[in-house]
Amino acid sequence: QPGSDTAGPFRSYRRLRHFEPSRTRRPMKTFTATPKDIRHDWYVVDAAGVPLGRLASRVAQVIRGKHKPTFTPHMDTGDGVIVVNAAKVRLTGRKLEQKGYFSHSGYMGHDKITPVRNVLAKKPERVVEKAVFGMLPKNSLSRQVLRHKLRVYAGAEHPHIAQQPAPLAVYAPKAKRKQA
Repeated sequence: QPGSDTAGPFRSYRRLRHFEPSRTRRPMKTFTATPKDIRHDWYVVDAAGVPLGRLASRVAQVIRGKHKPTFTPHMDTGDGVIVVNAAKVRLTGRKLEQKGYFSHSGYMGHDKITPVRNVLAKKPERVVEKAVFGMLPKNSLSRQVLRHKLRVYAGAEHPHIAQQPAPLAVYAPKAKRKQA
């Protein structure tokens, strides 16, 4: 029958179930944080014996705020992190001999690669800072705001008692956890 909803090989979209709006379904609303929703906390991490990459990824996650349900990419929803015992961070494999930090003076042929062993001996804070900053996004929010949320100290002492930092756990791999 011409004009009928079921005529021919093409049926009306109104008759198909997945095109019919359900009365029970509500539209999804994406949460966007506003300045009144944001609360910044402080955490302290002990880096002694923790693999560098595992430590850096967890710290970058907290600095960015991805551990919170109120995470908004364009807002500063992250928390401050204090890393202590940076001199005792663990480098797995042969990274102590093979890893190096590249720098360039701007002149042709004037590039310099500093071995991680030298940096760890002179300024161990730099090793953790470079690892964390490498895991943050390369945008203006990261350069202006997020970089100031990380405090790294080579020893066990830090001067940020007034912030009342809570301990933040960085877990070892599951195989290592079972043995310990």
